[in-house]
Amino acid sequence: MKVIGFAGWSGSGKTSLIEKVVAVLSGRGLDVSLIKHAHHSFDIDHEGKDSWRHRNAGCREVLISSGRRWSLMHELRGDPELPLDELLQKLSPCDLVLVEGFKRAQIPKIEVRRTEVREAPFYLQDPHIVAVATDVELDTALPQLDINDPQAVADFVVDYAFRMVQA
Repeated sequence: MKVIGFAGWSGSGKTSLIEKVVAVLSGRGLDVSLIKHAHHSFDIDHEGKDSWRHRNAGCREVLISSGRRWSLMHELRGDPELPLDELLQKLSPCDLVLVEGFKRAQIPKIEVRRTEVREAPFYLQDPHIVAVATDVELDTALPQLDINDPQAVADFVVDYAFRMVQA
């Protein structure tokens, strides 16, 4: 599986850009998966639903299955968070895995940077940043991608993941 990340400060537009890039890549026939890092507690089921009730009763894992999808929730119950490489092993085989967050991961990443973001850029100190998706001209030799052009970002992702890495 090819892996490329998207990193950026909160409010930079990572999720919106990734959503559009996934649509482009899937439309081109690629089998795309995603791993997203959350910095807080989160729920994918809702209070009162059976899965929520079972998980809150103490189940370490709850698998929900239907004719349309299945989902596996795993409670850490005090165990440490899994590193990215172990999470990648849990995915089914696919053409490409996009990773949102995990800004310190040692994988190739596209930094997502908007004019409104005032925090220091990652690309200045992170050698794993391979491009910047932005809405402003930056002083860097890295490829700069138009954050508002998901087709161009998808083109870069495909070129990097399937061509440039093999060079």
